[in-house]
Amino acid sequence: MKNQQQNTQPKILRLPQTVAKTGLGRSTIYNLVSRGEFPQQIKLSPRTMGFLESEVDQWLAGKVEARNQKRA
Repeated sequence: MKNQQQNTQPKILRLPQTVAKTGLGRSTIYNLVSRGEFPQQIKLSPRTMGFLESEVDQWLAGKVEARNQKRA
């Protein structure tokens, strides 16, 4: 039961983790966020932001899907 609860908790990625996961640079991520083309940050404290890992994963999956549709 405890494992099920842990799996349902959202995981927050800080910016360095998001950069590593996507391969994008910091400024590119912020530019995409400002244009509405990347998931919005979540404010964790007055000076701390993060991204929901599930939203970043969905964004990446969308990029893969778009690539695959172009090939078809």
